[in-house]
Amino acid sequence: MALGKQAKIISDRQVRAVLAELDARRYPLRDRVMFFLSLKAGMRAVEISRCTWAMVTDSEGQIGDVIALQNRASKGRGGGRIIPLHPDLKAALVALHRERGVKAHPDWPVIHSERDRGLSAGAVAVWFHRLYTGLGMVGCSSHSGRRSFVTRAARRISEVGGSLRDVQMLAGHASLSTTARYIEHDADAQRKVVSLI
Repeated sequence: MALGKQAKIISDRQVRAVLAELDARRYPLRDRVMFFLSLKAGMRAVEISRCTWAMVTDSEGQIGDVIALQNRASKGRGGGRIIPLHPDLKAALVALHRERGVKAHPDWPVIHSERDRGLSAGAVAVWFHRLYTGLGMVGCSSHSGRRSFVTRAARRISEVGGSLRDVQMLAGHASLSTTARYIEHDADAQRKVVSLI
């Protein structure tokens, strides 16, 4: 992917604008979960569309501490992975699970639609496109949350004793070079590190 063609990452200000917009929508709980699956779990549109309640609940049927994303729900044969739940995403999932009640069947998609049980990957991508376009977020797409997740994880992973290999695993990338292409550069950090050399 060429440098200028990548989805833009989402700033903290833009996150606040998105959340305010979603709170005013017809399905605020579902929409918040969909946004957080992208931003706080780094999931692709296809993964968001295929994520079932069984993948986010524990053995007692309650929202667990991880997303156990199976290969069949991901890209490629080895795209499945375990993603720890961010507190914001977990809270949103708990609220949506409660709201859905019996419709939160283990085999059914977390992200539901009005007419059918779930949304296709294409419908998820369109949903993000309309959301970002409506907010004037030029260059943002369904991949923006994922790219933001990877970039933020890469910048903070050394603080918790991890490495880029851990970020690669969270993203479900087959190679570290793919993960590296996702990470947005930081000119200010570059200046600071050069001054330390």
